[in-house]
Amino acid sequence: MDSTNRVASVTKQAIIAILMLALGLGAGYWLASRQMVHEQPVSTPAEPRKPLFYRNPMNPDVTSPVPAKDSMGMDYIPVYADEEQAEEKAGTVKIDPMTTQNIGVRTARASRQTLSQGIRAVGRVAYDEERIVRLHPKTEGWIEAMSVDKTGQWVKKNTDLLSVYSPQLVASQQEYVLALKNLEVLKKSPIEEIRRGAEELVNSSRERLKLLDVPEHQLHDLTHTHEIKKSLHIHTPAAGIVIEIGAREGQYVTPATQLYMIADLSKVWVYADIYEYELPWVREGDPVEMRLAGVPGKVFKGHLAFIYPYAEAKTRTIKVRLVFDNTELLLKPDMFAEVTIQAGRRQEALVIPAEAVVRSSAGDRVFVVQGDGRFEPRTVRLGLASNGHIEIREGLAEGEEVVTSAQFLIDSESNLREATKKMMAPEPHQHD
Repeated sequence: MDSTNRVASVTKQAIIAILMLALGLGAGYWLASRQMVHEQPVSTPAEPRKPLFYRNPMNPDVTSPVPAKDSMGMDYIPVYADEEQAEEKAGTVKIDPMTTQNIGVRTARASRQTLSQGIRAVGRVAYDEERIVRLHPKTEGWIEAMSVDKTGQWVKKNTDLLSVYSPQLVASQQEYVLALKNLEVLKKSPIEEIRRGAEELVNSSRERLKLLDVPEHQLHDLTHTHEIKKSLHIHTPAAGIVIEIGAREGQYVTPATQLYMIADLSKVWVYADIYEYELPWVREGDPVEMRLAGVPGKVFKGHLAFIYPYAEAKTRTIKVRLVFDNTELLLKPDMFAEVTIQAGRRQEALVIPAEAVVRSSAGDRVFVVQGDGRFEPRTVRLGLASNGHIEIREGLAEGEEVVTSAQFLIDSESNLREATKKMMAPEPHQHD
């Protein structure tokens, strides 16, 4: 009986010890869990970014502490703290996508293209100065008769124009006839010097008549008939149109008198004026097309022959000279025409739309898209411009994307940011 009681007592003590151990473990776990709950930081939802202020999209100098709209109904642009403090290239602008869409930002990529330019101008048909003949008498005299007495007449080469009575010509013919007769007498002389002297006298007399423009047929007749002609016939040296007559029948003329002006119109010159910005395109030899209202439906082909080395003071244009064939005589001097100069091409030029360039006194620049709403200002060196595109010599690489619209708004923002950063920059430490 005693043994039974002792077993029961031991068993009871063991159960009590186990319960106490369990209660201790539970209390320890509970205290540890409460301590962890108190020490664990409480997570809170991220707060949205708050703008520092809002800026007028049309005038960056105008700001507002709260959202607003300008007079045109456009939302003010929010400016955030990280945008103000970001370390980026001076003048770089960052704009959120919604604002970029609202202000209408469009872009284009720099690409390689062939630039060409057709320069259009108004031309004026003129005489070919190298094909104008001005006739003057070689001696004094009086006009006896005129075979051609009207301007505008077409004359062939060697056409008899007029006859002039000149005492000097009569005397020169008499000397020639005397020299011929003297040669007839002395050509059988046994003395060689006498024969040679007679021949030289004939030759010199004949040469004097040639220098006085005595025509060949009159010299031939004078040599064979010894008949002295009272009048000298003057012939045209080239075919053309009589554009001026300087004397009439009975008029006394001298070598200073211009008797006729005759122009060969088989080729004509055309003068045209081009602007200074078109000058880099044109070269001598460029092909030219011309159209006239007076000759509808016909296109004349010519070339650029000369670029004058000065500009017109009033119009600030440069005169060029074009040359055209005119065998049909359809082109008449002082007619006006529309000319197109097919200027030279620039192969594989790096070009962008011309409207992407922001021009200022500080230089030409574009805004390059850098991603994440950032636009970097880039100074560029420009080349030729044609058909809405402009060549980039320096400052851009092929494939880079530039802003083509609303860039003036971005430029204003860029200038303001650049000026602000300069103002906020710490002054350099000065050493004593």
